[in-house]
Amino acid sequence: MRSEEDEKLCKGFGKNLANVRNQLHWSQERLALESGLARSYISDVERGIRNVALVNIFRLADTLGVDVATLMAFRLSNDNAGNQNEPRSAD
Repeated sequence: MRSEEDEKLCKGFGKNLANVRNQLHWSQERLALESGLARSYISDVERGIRNVALVNIFRLADTLGVDVATLMAFRLSNDNAGNQNEPRSAD
């Protein structure tokens, strides 16, 4: 079972992936075909139900022509306070 923080990370990454994909006017089907990943996997990642593997983050970034940092540049929502929190830095 995933922790609440894990769920927030997966949902934040998934929303950001969908936003980047949509900004490029790509469908999930196109991303699936070009990346070699299943469309259902991409859908699950974008909805935050799958914990995406590191190798697949790199594969998605490469396929979309963006830096990994672009896919990782998302904010975590804080359901209790109604505001946004930055992901933790690797200090």
